[in-house]
Amino acid sequence: MGKAFATLAAQAAEDDTVMIVLFGHGSFDGKVAKFNLPGPDMTPEDFAPLLAKLKSKRVVFVDTTSASGPFIEALSGPGRTIVTATRNGAERFATLFGRFFVDAFTAEAADADRNGRVSLLEAFAFAKREVANAYEREGLLMTEHALLDDNGDREGSADPGPQARDGRVAAVLSLGQPASAAASTADPKLRALYAERQALEQRIESLKLLKDSMDPDRYAGELEKLLTDLAVKSRQIREAGGR
Repeated sequence: MGKAFATLAAQAAEDDTVMIVLFGHGSFDGKVAKFNLPGPDMTPEDFAPLLAKLKSKRVVFVDTTSASGPFIEALSGPGRTIVTATRNGAERFATLFGRFFVDAFTAEAADADRNGRVSLLEAFAFAKREVANAYEREGLLMTEHALLDDNGDREGSADPGPQARDGRVAAVLSLGQPASAAASTADPKLRALYAERQALEQRIESLKLLKDSMDPDRYAGELEKLLTDLAVKSRQIREAGGR
């Protein structure tokens, strides 16, 4: 695990988004939560110094295992989005969250705003909903309740959202890029325009992440300029026969 994080730390740039997802099984002895491995199990305190080595401003840590809730309190911090499959260490049964979380990134139903990409917040909401549906179909009492924390307060939210205590950062983070219209065109001019529009969209998302730390007037001015540039670029794409 240490070697994998060392590779990440060496390769990930400051402006990159790093996503770490744990699958497998977790445990809790009444005091300490652990991610189980063939060798020594890893506690949240074991992961903390590994995450600290990452230069990236945006780090996503998802623990899909049982008894994962305590990882939020230990790993929460500025620039980090922490997701756990359970709300505490006492939820020790095998979880379904991980399967549905992965499914979300290729499920049309998960893209709630229909913008062609699934945000981390949308993936969380989709997985949480599908977990609840699965338990209901089997007539079972739910033994897992996922949480998300992205404001660094060391407390997870069961119902995060763009305007809620948690969820504002997760709402603008996504895995990879949306299904791009550029992939379906051979026109080099259109492909270049699509790439430029995508770069503007990424800059807008990055700016939104900095909103709370910026002067309101400066934020509004920069956002207005980027949105204007985006509108112009979209018009150029339409004029060139794209969409």
